[in-house]
Amino acid sequence: MNIYVEGSFKPLFDTSINTFEGQYPKAKINAVFSAEDEIIAAFFKDSTKTICISRDFTKEEKSALKKNKVEVRSDKIAEDAIALILHPSNPDSLMTIQQIKDIIVGKTTHWPGLKIKINVVFDKQNSANFNYLKKLCDLKKLPINLFAMNSNEEVINFVKKNKSAIGIIGLNWISDSDDFETLGFVDGINVVAIAKDGKIIYPDASDELLTDEQDVQNFIDKKIEDNKKRNVNNENEKNITVRMNSENYKIIPLSLLGYSSNFPNYVTKVVKLYKEYKESINDINFRYK
Repeated sequence: MNIYVEGSFKPLFDTSINTFEGQYPKAKINAVFSAEDEIIAAFFKDSTKTICISRDFTKEEKSALKKNKVEVRSDKIAEDAIALILHPSNPDSLMTIQQIKDIIVGKTTHWPGLKIKINVVFDKQNSANFNYLKKLCDLKKLPINLFAMNSNEEVINFVKKNKSAIGIIGLNWISDSDDFETLGFVDGINVVAIAKDGKIIYPDASDELLTDEQDVQNFIDKKIEDNKKRNVNNENEKNITVRMNSENYKIIPLSLLGYSSNFPNYVTKVVKLYKEYKESINDINFRYK
């Protein structure tokens, strides 16, 4: 069986295909990973009978297929998201939707914290990620600060090496905390948290919404449990001290959270935004040593 798949879904489909073929040894699935618009063009050329993309066909596309006497069936099987990633040295890891739009369209050209020019990188032109950006920001042409790589993996590697970069990738490239390859992608990057309608949205498979101090504590506890299951431990890791509206301190090795030592920078920004939206919060302190 041949199937064309949007490149941003590659980790998910690699895992799913390996599992399926393991359960059915005689089955063979050949996956071709490409940009969304290229996949649709291949479908219209009858290069494949099965595709997986981020959207349904438009009315115009369905009409064209019908004229060619091609009958199609579409099924929604899951929801995905994009994630924004930064170099670990970049302190600007908490943004609003408007700030993101201003960066993408070129209105904001320099990082406030680093004082250097911003470079926006994504996987490919005509990919699902690129199409989402065009729709989000109403892009008519490619801004001069926006650059295409060849894959989500290349975006991740570019951001790891370039302080100026902000990368746009599919969430499933960094969301599977049980996958060692995913952990390799996450190591060496910061994932941007999004502020929207008074809430902090941290890109995670569970789509965490951190709205108050208890949410923060639950989020931390969940991360600790997840990483304990993976036996993540490093005696040389720094510790993070957490106090939440009490005199009770918790000393937590950062390795148990699954984060690098830049995690407190993210937390500091989260707390600052909480205090802007939640005046009742009077004592949330994060320290690390």
